[in-house]
Amino acid sequence: MNAAALLDFLQDLAAHNEREWFQAHKARYDALRLDFQADVAYWLRELAAADPALAGLDPAKCIFRIYRDVRFSKVKVPYKTHFSAYFAPGGKHGTAPGRYVQVGPHGQTLVAGGLYEPTKEQLAAVRQEIDYAADDLHALLAAPAAQQFFPRGLTGEQLKKMPPGYEATHPEAHWLRHKQFLLSHHLPDADLRALSPAAFRAHILAALQALGPFCQWLGVSD
Repeated sequence: MNAAALLDFLQDLAAHNEREWFQAHKARYDALRLDFQADVAYWLRELAAADPALAGLDPAKCIFRIYRDVRFSKVKVPYKTHFSAYFAPGGKHGTAPGRYVQVGPHGQTLVAGGLYEPTKEQLAAVRQEIDYAADDLHALLAAPAAQQFFPRGLTGEQLKKMPPGYEATHPEAHWLRHKQFLLSHHLPDADLRALSPAAFRAHILAALQALGPFCQWLGVSD
């Protein structure tokens, strides 16, 4: 898709985040949504070629709605200012380690993956794997593709203290305190606008593919 056109629309939406404006520009939104759906279908097809767990997944079940649920939110604007999709068994509502793409203006564009809201069982299993075999995690984070897209390494919220059962002197204490296990690749607006539709599709795919070994490693929790 034309990333610059999408950013332009979402910037306009952010400035006029109301139903009347959105309805007046619905045709513009619908065209961009179709382009994004086509890219999501392409990314999913390519990812499924290496990850059988994604085979047969409906691309539509990976894409998040632009409409915000304002029932329990202090912010009452009705629309999100980004497009996004999640690739995991079960689609956007899946609980397994997955891969996420988000496109939006003002630095909102990113490709990320891992476990955003792990269950207690997943947390325990991943921490056990870190305790027993952290060398595997070190190796996959040091791989060329991971370094290209995720040089910051593991991100996400952390506990202030060590989780029960682990000593503060543990050599992997920094990782064991994580409550989330994520890798993130951010694209500035200027970089995104410089990409042709084909280059945008290829860049996002390469980042999503680079997340494969990390998601597979996290799969010890399933």
